Amino acid sequence: MSHELTDDQRALQEAVAELAQQFGQDYWTKVDAEGRYPDEFVQALTDGGWLAVLIPEEYGGGGGTVADAALILETLERNGCATSAAHAQMYTMGTILRHGSGEQKQRYLPDIAAGKLRLQSFGVTEPDAGTDTTRIRTFAQREGDEYVVNGSKIWTSRVQHSDLLLLLTRTTRYEDVQRKTDGMTVLLVDLRQAIADGQIEARPIKTMVNHETNELSITDLRVPVANRIGEEGKGFRYILSGMNAERILTSSEYIGAGLYFIDRAVEYARTREVFGRPIGMNQGIQFPLATAYTELQAASLMRWTAARLFAEGKQPQFEVNAAKLLASKALWAAANAAMDTFGGYGVAEEYGIERRFREARLPMIAPISNNIVLAGIAHGTLGLPKSY
Repeated sequence: MSHELTDDQRALQEAVAELAQQFGQDYWTKVDAEGRYPDEFVQALTDGGWLAVLIPEEYGGGGGTVADAALILETLERNGCATSAAHAQMYTMGTILRHGSGEQKQRYLPDIAAGKLRLQSFGVTEPDAGTDTTRIRTFAQREGDEYVVNGSKIWTSRVQHSDLLLLLTRTTRYEDVQRKTDGMTVLLVDLRQAIADGQIEARPIKTMVNHETNELSITDLRVPVANRIGEEGKGFRYILSGMNAERILTSSEYIGAGLYFIDRAVEYARTREVFGRPIGMNQGIQFPLATAYTELQAASLMRWTAARLFAEGKQPQFEVNAAKLLASKALWAAANAAMDTFGGYGVAEEYGIERRFREARLPMIAPISNNIVLAGIAHGTLGLPKSY
């Protein structure tokens, strides 16, 4: 279960950390206060080729593994950056990489790798179909060489900063399928054109963190059949494959964010003196930090196991879910330990803890609730009766 970075990965880690230093705490505090998208940060990632690390070299990408991508996101988060602004370009591409046609890869991947096209949006969840993805209603009716799509999506992020949208639809209605996972189809949508034509309308949703997300209304959206990913009706399997990559990469973000809290709190505890001695001498400070750090390392091992299995072409359902569960809980423990360490200063904007504390709560419920993860492990791995 041990994992040691290769020399190439250590060099990658150092290069990413150097980039992260260009975007310090003042930058992120300003972006958060203004409620805006961190364009400069995302552009730097694009220019450095970091968002294209999973694209094969033949298409102009980095030719890296999911472990490389995981390390990039972990390192950025550990150095105080908010990777949720750009991470989807890594895992959303997995659906095209694994299930797209040769023509689709040739058409899109070189421009994505070069930064000419952005694939940051992923339309799955609907107002009446959250965790139960099989109950989505957005319907794609085939008419000749096109699909005509009508429906709605919610919590669709980065629409305003994406050129393409990976969209999960139904091509057979839920009531008409024998298995509830059948009849779903994945389409790649020209998002900019669809918005310009009024076929997709995005309504921003303001949240407790600076995360650009939206509700979409889709009206008579026309998508060429040539933009379908894989076979019609098999889309749930393709999306599941992409979600496995998403869980590995988001877990890596949580681990990096948790280590950010540990690093900051340890540094502060060594120098902050109360009653004539550093507060780091107190077990009330030491034990929560040590516990959170241990839990983060355990989550990291599970994350690396999931990444290895995924790279081998497998679908490590238990491992990706366990990594997400462990990492999100360890991050929240680290956030609370850091807040207790900083005390009153933790809620002051200038220290950067309160902003990241708010961000640390979201992974407990998104992109999937930990309760659903537990239920999936219970019946999918342990063989217990389904609770839903």
